[in-house]
Amino acid sequence: MLETEHSSHHTCSGHDATMTGTRHSVSCQAAAMVPLQQLTQFDRIGGADAVARLVERFYGRMDSLPEAEGIRRLHAPDLTATKDVLRRYLGEWLGGPALYSQERGHPMLRRRHIRFPIGPQERDAWIACMQGAVEDVVADASLRKDLLTAFFKLADWVRNDKDDPHDKHR
Repeated sequence: MLETEHSSHHTCSGHDATMTGTRHSVSCQAAAMVPLQQLTQFDRIGGADAVARLVERFYGRMDSLPEAEGIRRLHAPDLTATKDVLRRYLGEWLGGPALYSQERGHPMLRRRHIRFPIGPQERDAWIACMQGAVEDVVADASLRKDLLTAFFKLADWVRNDKDDPHDKHR
């Protein structure tokens, strides 16, 4: 039987890798092909399909969580284009194809978000949406932890309020 270790906490069996349609099976299928240390986060999450599910779950939460109401109002009513941009950005950010930068150039996240008021409340609402999406989509516990840590740093970096610690030196 095929067994592949893809985190320090889990070993996939051949049966695990054949359980199609589950978030677990995606991680196991990716892990069965390449040793963990050679996989990008894009591979570990399950590639473009998993990134698309992550984006859908993220915006689904933004539409439904009361604490996300303020950040939802910062977006257009139709999220189709926004979802496409986030899918491209996250895919590249996770180590997948450079679709975002080929189309839009350097991300310049702070510059692209400067027109929106982003303080701790907006950051935390964004994180609440992303955390739920990550928990729904990402099977690998260590990858979930790594992603949530990185997402918090990213969301905090985009802050532009008067108490933003990134601009205190100015």
